[in-house]
Amino acid sequence: MMDWQLRPASGSDVEAVAELRALVLRADLHRLGRYDAQRVRQRLRDEFAPAHTQVIEVSGGFAGCVALRPAEGCHWLEHFYLAPQLQGNGVGSGVLRELMERCDRDGVVVRLNVLQGSSARRLYERHGFVVEAEDPVDVFMVRAG
Repeated sequence: MMDWQLRPASGSDVEAVAELRALVLRADLHRLGRYDAQRVRQRLRDEFAPAHTQVIEVSGGFAGCVALRPAEGCHWLEHFYLAPQLQGNGVGSGVLRELMERCDRDGVVVRLNVLQGSSARRLYERHGFVVEAEDPVDVFMVRAG
């Protein structure tokens, strides 16, 4: 597994995260007939909340991000993106494991949604998430704390 660390996000991270989101989601959104180059970036810009977001760094450089947003009765795992060249090296699993350990200690239920057919779903299932609902675009998953 590669060495990684998390750091708090700042407003200046938004464009790097928006570009990574567009890159990471492109194939799945194309497959679903939903890719729009401007919209995929703008949705991130509109939803970006540095207070709930952490940047993933590998060797001191930007590698991705993850947000854990408090909501009524749960936390939402959002904007979990990792640079494609780093996927499959244990970084995503390590980040998710650390976040879930924190949530478990606090007894927090975690929810997320993942695109239909996304390979990320397997990662979430390995970490205890189960399907709660589905629609033609998204799979909604939950993990009890």
